[in-house]
Amino acid sequence: MNNNDSQTGSLKLFFWFYFVLYSGNALYGTFAPLYFREEGYSASDIGLLLSVGPFVAMLAQPAWGSVTDKASSKNSVLATMLIGSGIVMLLFPISPTYGWLMAAIGLFTLFQSSITAVADAITLEALGKRAAHYGLIRIGGTIGFAVMSIGFGMYAERVALDGMFGAYAIVMAASVAILMFYPKVKGHQFGGRKMNVTQLFRNRRLVLYMSICFVINTTLGYYYAFFPLYFTEIGAGNDMLGWSMVISALAELPFLFYSSKLLKKVPVSAILLFAGGAAVLRWMLYFLLDSPWLVLPAQALHGLVFIVVAVTMSVYINKEVPPELRATGQTLNALINLGAARVFGSYLGGYASEASSLRAVFLYAALILSAALVVFAVCSWRMERNGLEGKRIAG
Repeated sequence: MNNNDSQTGSLKLFFWFYFVLYSGNALYGTFAPLYFREEGYSASDIGLLLSVGPFVAMLAQPAWGSVTDKASSKNSVLATMLIGSGIVMLLFPISPTYGWLMAAIGLFTLFQSSITAVADAITLEALGKRAAHYGLIRIGGTIGFAVMSIGFGMYAERVALDGMFGAYAIVMAASVAILMFYPKVKGHQFGGRKMNVTQLFRNRRLVLYMSICFVINTTLGYYYAFFPLYFTEIGAGNDMLGWSMVISALAELPFLFYSSKLLKKVPVSAILLFAGGAAVLRWMLYFLLDSPWLVLPAQALHGLVFIVVAVTMSVYINKEVPPELRATGQTLNALINLGAARVFGSYLGGYASEASSLRAVFLYAALILSAALVVFAVCSWRMERNGLEGKRIAG
């Protein structure tokens, strides 16, 4: 096999790994809130349940990042996470009691919260100079998410929601099987120099970018926790919910196809401002529209928000952070934007929706994010005016 064939083969391997991995995200992220409501819990109860995961993630992600950067094999750490999350998922249906579900979510998140961050760190490093292909590889995750959303949505509508637990375990087992063929990536602090996570905060642009991403992801945290409830509340069924996730997932494809060119030509600050603006428009539409058939096409705006922020930050961190802290940098980003932000979004959103309505909170999200974008734009402009470049961490 020549070198080009080898490179093409590895890209296909990465593609299929992300396809399988993100199909699991569709199961828990989309259908868990509906399962909890089916068990009789209120919006605030569900918000509290779903905030447990991000809270545990805030504690677990720095530890996983540090362990990964120091491990003799990052792959083995990722395999441990995949196996652990798959096994714990099977514990959910044992009991519908609030305490049991809260414990299960906490243990599940302990393993699951850093999977995508560590997978990105391994994949981007394995790609090396071909890191520009990451967007194309990530298309596998988008398609996998879409296929599982519609497939399981149809199943849940006709059979039962609790089938997601066994399906998730199977998906994790398949992910481990594919991971076995991944190139082995060693932690750069294994037998080498040690670097502390605090060194990441020397990059002022990184701190600024993570700050606006935190606000964007806080509003997304409310969306992930309560959109399924809001959507079914205005008349959608589980199968239609599945289709809404297909639309949101497939809408990511244009950015993923052209992400390498955009990231080379457009400043990161401009990309994040655009993603934030798309989120504001999206939340306003959810507030103004009252029919699932009108909300359905608005789901396409998801392709201008989550994936844009996620890929932009992953590539930026891989470029700006030295090898010894790359896994730590990815997990720190996940800690802030998938951990802390989701805690605020789901926990506070649950209480806000009971005080007003699920629909009204989307308006609040739009207003808060609009104010944050103004502050971010001013800070970015001042950095440019002062000639302050995001000082790369010494490495």
